[in-house]
Amino acid sequence: MIKIEFLGKKSIVIENIVFDFNGTLAVSGIIEPRTIEALNALVTEQGIQVYVLTADTYGTVTEQLTASKVTVKIVSQENGSADKADFVNQLGANTCAAVGNGFNDITMLQQARLSICIMGQEGCAGKALLASDIVVGCIEDALSLFNNPLRIKATLRK
Repeated sequence: MIKIEFLGKKSIVIENIVFDFNGTLAVSGIIEPRTIEALNALVTEQGIQVYVLTADTYGTVTEQLTASKVTVKIVSQENGSADKADFVNQLGANTCAAVGNGFNDITMLQQARLSICIMGQEGCAGKALLASDIVVGCIEDALSLFNNPLRIKATLRK
């Protein structure tokens, strides 16, 4: 669990993190080994449940995440946006963080208690950027925020 406390404002408690795959964790369907290590650390060191939701555009997610401790959920290509948002709500949106970059991530980003948009090598949908609490340049920066929650506090404090 990650807890971020604010003066005069309700704390953020994160128990689950939901990631998009392509453009967020992976570039052209390929994920870097250091990213897998960082995801595994969230599970083992922080006690966070980590999920990857994807329509699996490149058909690589299962192979790419075999060595990980994350749970992969394939969403429909036709209804992926609603599938992702529904999953966040099933987990409990108030204790969930969402990380994405695409148009089909917008509703998921809006539903989650904490949302992070990745600009990344594949870019991001402009509306995903506007639906997010925090915007970062790459997945390493997003993962670093979860390992250093005071950075989240500094970014979101009023």
